[in-house]
Amino acid sequence: MAAYFFNHLRTFCVVAGVLPWSHSVGHRVVNSGISGNPGHIGLELGYLRIVRCVEATLGMDQKTLKKLVESISNTVKNFKKSEVECLLRLFHSLVERANVRLNNFGLDRNAFRAILHSIFGMTDDMLMNRVFFAFDKDNDNCINAKEWVKGLSVFLRGTFEEKLKFCFEVYYLNGDGYISREEIFDMLKNSLCQQSSEEETDEGIKELVDITLKKMDYDNDGKISFADFEKAVKEERLLLEVFGPCLPEAKNCIDFEALAFRHILTSSF
Repeated sequence: MAAYFFNHLRTFCVVAGVLPWSHSVGHRVVNSGISGNPGHIGLELGYLRIVRCVEATLGMDQKTLKKLVESISNTVKNFKKSEVECLLRLFHSLVERANVRLNNFGLDRNAFRAILHSIFGMTDDMLMNRVFFAFDKDNDNCINAKEWVKGLSVFLRGTFEEKLKFCFEVYYLNGDGYISREEIFDMLKNSLCQQSSEEETDEGIKELVDITLKKMDYDNDGKISFADFEKAVKEERLLLEVFGPCLPEAKNCIDFEALAFRHILTSSF
């Protein structure tokens, strides 16, 4: 077995230790198909510069906007009404910028992945797709305005419990409410760098899967339920993103808020 996997097996045994896909160290780009430096402020500005002139491009009258702000604010408590309005204006600008042609007005998967990459610094194809589906609550392959604001409420200001539920939803790939042995294998293989032969790689990942289930499968049914995941993560919070990063770094969130809500900040002076 390659020494590379023994190192990860050892660290994983110590409550996952330093995860190989840590946000701060060793995170690789996995077939993202998207160019540019993820999370770079210049790219963020490329998306958000249009906020200044959004009044001219927003295809929604003030009455409709106010009604939507009120509706969303009743269910999303992490944002003030003025912030919800900013996010809705930004959403419409991004949809128009993406030039998406859909029956429903919203962001398709490619447009949303570009935003995850350029604004929030995400790079992993599989996980960006899963984040898209976690945002897309009505499963219509399009993120609408309400889904945009609700998803960002977790991304930017979610409680630990909200982020825990979000990560679990990202990780159970087939939508059955459980993270299976096969799904764990696929996610670990997707996240780990290929530094040995495929045969050695698969063998090492299978050992990681066994260790993962031993640590997180409390009822020993061969899969991880939400109750299993919740208990494991509450005991050791390093396990929150154990199968790969699906939440943005704090710095990217702060930068996004500073830009998205800047007219609120400037108007307060």
